[in-house]
Amino acid sequence: MGGTTSPLKRHSSPYSLTTKLFPYSLYALFLLLPIALFRFCFHPFSSPTNPTHPSSSSIGKVVEFCSYNNGRWVHDKMGPLYNGSSCGTIKEAQNCISHGRPDIGYLYWRWKPRRCKLPRFEPYTFLALLSNKHIAFVGDSMARNQLESLLCMLATVSEPNLVYTSGEDNRFRTWHFASHNIVVSVYWSPFLVRGVEKSDYGPNYNELYVDSVDERWTADLDHIDMIVLSIGHWFLHPAVYYQSGSVLGCHHCKALNHTEIGFYGVTRKAVRMALETIIERKGGNDGNGIDVFLTTFSPSHFEGEWDKAGACSRTKPYRRVERRLEGMDAEMRAIEVEEMEAARLNARRFNGRVRLEILDVTKLSLLRPDGHPGPYMYAFPFANGVHDRVQNDCVHWCLPGPIDTWNQIMLQVIKRWNVDSRRVVKLMP
Repeated sequence: MGGTTSPLKRHSSPYSLTTKLFPYSLYALFLLLPIALFRFCFHPFSSPTNPTHPSSSSIGKVVEFCSYNNGRWVHDKMGPLYNGSSCGTIKEAQNCISHGRPDIGYLYWRWKPRRCKLPRFEPYTFLALLSNKHIAFVGDSMARNQLESLLCMLATVSEPNLVYTSGEDNRFRTWHFASHNIVVSVYWSPFLVRGVEKSDYGPNYNELYVDSVDERWTADLDHIDMIVLSIGHWFLHPAVYYQSGSVLGCHHCKALNHTEIGFYGVTRKAVRMALETIIERKGGNDGNGIDVFLTTFSPSHFEGEWDKAGACSRTKPYRRVERRLEGMDAEMRAIEVEEMEAARLNARRFNGRVRLEILDVTKLSLLRPDGHPGPYMYAFPFANGVHDRVQNDCVHWCLPGPIDTWNQIMLQVIKRWNVDSRRVVKLMP
């Protein structure tokens, strides 16, 4: 090769060479083998990634179908992609780091599904797959919580520019990622259907019209390519329900002369109405298709009173055997899973123009009592000592935190959709 002589060729006798190298070989074996074993056990090899661009394999790689809802939380020394100060979109009440939460162990866990792998979130891959698209998060404050998680992870590689804001507490906002021409929006719609929220100046109950969608988000459907729906906790509040112009019933309304019907059936009607509306408006010849996610119910973790210091003070995840999915959490999830399955059957007539997926996060979220702001929904709540009463948030999630996993799973579904769509194109004549 190029005239270079191997140093091994200088030795005419193989026996002579072996005799000289044998002691060094033993030395290398006994010295390096323990080091190699230590390195493999504690620092497994990882595939190199391009820090600036997504590889073609990360976008086009076949993604196996996986039931991500079954698994366990395992310790992960890598930690989150971002921190509380690197992203300007986090609502202060969920910015646990900047509000002085002293423990940071909750940041170092990752979700490990039972029968497949869940890769670390790849911001560049997400941006590449959603180029020139509009993705909208629609629902209550959980939708906003998930949206802000996604924005913060994407902001590690591309700057989101806030281009629109409106409503109380900026409940309607839009960002633009110029690098990939992606629009990301959030629409406040805690019932998905039309509703009047309770207020300090009106009735102390919500009013829902279960046979009429909320046009605050459906009016923009023509311009939305992907939608993430997320509701649940607002249905627990007192409410009066209307259908076909008359009172259907109510929930927790003893002072009113209406039939108590609870909230499960109404939750089902709202989810069904929203999904049917999306399918009809986006699936027909006049629609331009859409991808739809429905995020399942996110459990809260109050232990005792909401205004006690230890309302959600755990600092580690539950093990699977410590907490079962049951009661209201299980029922709300079941409603959403069932309605999504029915919607997928309904959408088949549109030949793939409407793709629907349940984002099943209830079980994995149930095991994370350590991931809520708790008293750190306020900045440094114990700066002047521990008080008898302090408000806790054991519903929303710290950012960074367990909710980042929701977007990890969502990206895997998007990657699978991308592979499936390329297969379809390849099979077409």
